[in-house]
Amino acid sequence: MATTYGTIPTSSAPSAGGGGGGGSSPLDFISRAKERGQSALATCRPWRELVHGGAFSLPPSLGEAYLRIRKNAAYYAMNYAIVVLLVVFLSLLWHAVSLMVFLATMCLWLFFYFLRDDPLVLFGRVVGDGVVLGALSVVTLALLLFTGATLNILVSLLVGILVIVAHAALRRTDDHDEEEGAGPIGGGWYQAVG
Repeated sequence: MATTYGTIPTSSAPSAGGGGGGGSSPLDFISRAKERGQSALATCRPWRELVHGGAFSLPPSLGEAYLRIRKNAAYYAMNYAIVVLLVVFLSLLWHAVSLMVFLATMCLWLFFYFLRDDPLVLFGRVVGDGVVLGALSVVTLALLLFTGATLNILVSLLVGILVIVAHAALRRTDDHDEEEGAGPIGGGWYQAVG
C-alpha cells in the first residue's frame, strides 16, 4: 500500500468519514487554496531584481518605453498585482467598513473564481467564467461604492497603476529570462504580442 501522506487530493471523492454527498470537504478546499496560492506566488519575481538600481534608465524613445512596459508587465505581472493590492489595502486602513468589505469580496473572488475546480452551476445551467467574472466585478464595485470610500479606492488604484507604469517604463528588460511572455499560472492571462 502506497503512502499518500502530505499529498493534496485532486478528486472530489467523499472522505472516509464522509457523508456520501460527493462534495469536497473544507480541508480539501483549504489544501487546494494553499497549493494554488503557492503556485501563483511562485511566479512572483525576486523583489531585489525588481528594484535593482543598475537596471533603470530613461527609455530613448516613446516606442522603447512602450516595449519596456509590455515586457515588464508580462515579466513582473504577479509583483505588480501585489503592489496594486497592497496600495489599495493600505488606503483602506482608515476606512474600517471598506476594509472589511474589501476582504469579504476577496474571499468571494477566491471561492467563486480563482479556486473553483468545477464549472459553476446555477438552477441546473452552467455559468461561464466570463459571466462569473462580470458578476463578481459588479458586486465588488457596488459593495465598495456603498461604503463611501469610492474616491479613496479610485485614487489608490490610480496611484498603484502610475507606480507600475513608471517602473515598467524605466526598468530595462535586457536581463529578463526567455520565459517573459509566460505570465502567471501557466501563461493564462497575459502574453506579449509580436
